[in-house]
Amino acid sequence: MEGRVLLKKNTSGQLSNYNLNHSHFGAKLILNMKKLITCLLVLSMIFSLAACSGTEDEWEEDESKPMSKSKQSIESNSTDSGDWVIYWYLCGSDLESESGFATDDLEELMEVTLPEDVKVIIQTGGANTWHNDFVDPSKLQRFVYDSDGLELVDELPLANMGEKQTLYDFLSFANENYPADKIAVLFWNHGGGSVSGAEFDELFDNDSLTLDEMYEAFAGVWDVSEEYPPIEIIGFDTCLMATIDVAATFSGIAKYLVASEELEPANGWDYSEWIGALAANPAIDGAALGKVICDSYYAGCEDEGTEQDITLSVTDLTKVGPLIDAYDIFGAECLAAVMEDAAFLSEFARAAYKSENYGGNTREQGYTNMVDLGDLARQNAGIMKSAEHVLAALDECVIYQVRGPYRSRASGLSCYYSYNGDVDDITAYQAIGIDTAFKHYFTYALTGQLDETGQEYVANMDFDFTDLPEIRNLLTAGWDGAPLDLDDEGTAFLELGPEAQDILVGIGVQLYYIEEESDMMMLLGTDNDIVADWDNGIFYDNFRGVWGAIDDCLVYMELSEEGEDYNLYSVPVLLNGEEYNLKIVYDFNDDTWIILGARKGIDDNGMADKELRLLKPGDEVTTIWKIASYSGEDEFEDYEVDTITVTANTAFSERPLFDGTYCMEFEMWDAMGNYAYSDPVQFDCVDGEIMTTVFED
Repeated sequence: MEGRVLLKKNTSGQLSNYNLNHSHFGAKLILNMKKLITCLLVLSMIFSLAACSGTEDEWEEDESKPMSKSKQSIESNSTDSGDWVIYWYLCGSDLESESGFATDDLEELMEVTLPEDVKVIIQTGGANTWHNDFVDPSKLQRFVYDSDGLELVDELPLANMGEKQTLYDFLSFANENYPADKIAVLFWNHGGGSVSGAEFDELFDNDSLTLDEMYEAFAGVWDVSEEYPPIEIIGFDTCLMATIDVAATFSGIAKYLVASEELEPANGWDYSEWIGALAANPAIDGAALGKVICDSYYAGCEDEGTEQDITLSVTDLTKVGPLIDAYDIFGAECLAAVMEDAAFLSEFARAAYKSENYGGNTREQGYTNMVDLGDLARQNAGIMKSAEHVLAALDECVIYQVRGPYRSRASGLSCYYSYNGDVDDITAYQAIGIDTAFKHYFTYALTGQLDETGQEYVANMDFDFTDLPEIRNLLTAGWDGAPLDLDDEGTAFLELGPEAQDILVGIGVQLYYIEEESDMMMLLGTDNDIVADWDNGIFYDNFRGVWGAIDDCLVYMELSEEGEDYNLYSVPVLLNGEEYNLKIVYDFNDDTWIILGARKGIDDNGMADKELRLLKPGDEVTTIWKIASYSGEDEFEDYEVDTITVTANTAFSERPLFDGTYCMEFEMWDAMGNYAYSDPVQFDCVDGEIMTTVFED
């Protein structure tokens, strides 16, 4: 092989803000209105939604509270009378057995002296061990906490708290024996989003309650009524459960949903504060109490230093119907667009990758496949009329929220998007999700096919399902091993042509350190630090001879979310000997790197780790690289490199790469979950200078 070599100046710029969302596609997305009208009478429904929901211009922030959103006055003192009861479904899981977090919240509760008209009914289970002397892990136990204190009132044989019968039995017992004018039902545990649900029981293989199981349990106890919902608040002190599917599940069951789009830190809700507020004013209604829960949660996270990327919202479930309608029209418009031209899949996927998403969604951390609904709609508002009405309807039903600075685009509810391209996950979502059009959209996006119900659906939209447009993807494009070239300034570039916009969802780089003599190569990770000319399909390296490091020790890092104001990265480490992923932010506004904390990933059951572990002086952090033979005879394996003792000054930063040979590949992916890699470009770093080489056959 021959090589083209040029000396490239090692400039000291910061990380570039690479934007994946390009809209050359706009003209191609002027949809055939006849077909769109046929699909769901889109025009008439949009106008009716506009009449009841307002316009996108109403989406304004409360400038006095930059981390919260309040779209209507929520009085802190309601004139309602009556008594309150909280049914607390407390599945301890590893959060209790390993760290005692459930016990911490029980102790917070018992700091509050309750009046006669407020009670808390608690069912405990789901943990191997409890960090107190009153909960027996070998049984299901039911307690009452009221003006007389805590009392054990019932014991049952151990049962799976991730099973609907167990939930039904508790709700039935509580409602029969402790009815009240206003009822809150509180779930406490891990959460996994729309597909995985919540309440993972570690005594029963981390089985969880799915949304359909929750609905059946509640509907077995109360009459579902859109006009008169029997429950005041459904609360999830868990991760990832503020989703449109959860809101739809509990519409007609409860008036308000209080939940988080993002992972929660282990400190969770502040029970002494919000139950204390209820004790001080039992006349408070669900909306006002939800606001107290949100505000006290944010204040508690500030006290713990975990507020940077949190979310918590209050959704008025009596107003969620127009949002569900708008969301389904949004899906129908997407499906119509892809039936017109399959290249729309890539455009929509680029919008999803640019949107805030929750729980990780990387190969290193695992996938929750949850994206912010409002942000996804905003990314598409310029080309899809239905997106504007999703925003308006969302703004009507999400009445309050708090969010950290690195979740600034959170709208209060998330929705499903298949980031990992897993067909099995789509199958699970089809059984859970509330929409119709998006189910068919994702099935077609991943398989290029539609099942019988999908064929019937698109036929009713006046499309011929026997002649579906072919999805062009990386397998058919033949771009794996695509050659690189050098420009006159020594910059390597990949030229794919304008069709790249029709095929690619994203493009970034993978960086390797090479020791050919030792037959060793180390993968340092992925980034989006490139210069992209999407109109012409040309992508340039922006290699500057630097990489991420903790206290000057280079790390493996994986880009997990890219945005206009900040990027998020995942860095696998051993923290005091245990496997964690550090969550790292690069803030484009002030060119700073921030360590948010450490989390474990998503497990095989879809359970998200609730504990955000903040680094503290004395912790030992071991960096991990991925190592393989340079000759390609084995797979990459984890390799422990440096062990750092954390100090008060420990920080993440970019540092110059040590002298040696590095290779970089352009990494490409499409909407069907396929990946392809260019030929490598070689960088030889010596004394601050970079020699760039590309090879030609």
